Amino acid sequence: MSEFDIWVYLPTAGHQQGINIVGYKVEATDGSIGKIDKHSEDVGASYIVVDTGAWIFGKHVLLPAGTIKLIDITEEKVYVNRTKDQIKGAPEYDAGKHGGEPSYLEQFARYYNQPHM
Repeated sequence: MSEFDIWVYLPTAGHQQGINIVGYKVEATDGSIGKIDKHSEDVGASYIVVDTGAWIFGKHVLLPAGTIKLIDITEEKVYVNRTKDQIKGAPEYDAGKHGGEPSYLEQFARYYNQPHM
């Protein structure tokens, strides 16, 4: 198992505890994917949920904190280290399942921790 924890912000991401980033635009390595709809700073389970809007017709995607390359508070943008296709292929976020199933986040950890390059 890798030592990298996908649920923890990278030290270089510029994350500041308590800053509300809901509404920030999200940029993949190859373009915009939507806006942040939900943000969690739970210890060991930090993530963002992105409303992809028209890009993937209303789909919400969950991105673990470890995929965030940079949070730009001035521009109100979050840059992630995945491509649009990698994000499009991720498991769909389901708010109903998230709350009741402790193992729900495991599918995202498996998906985002696999080699993408």
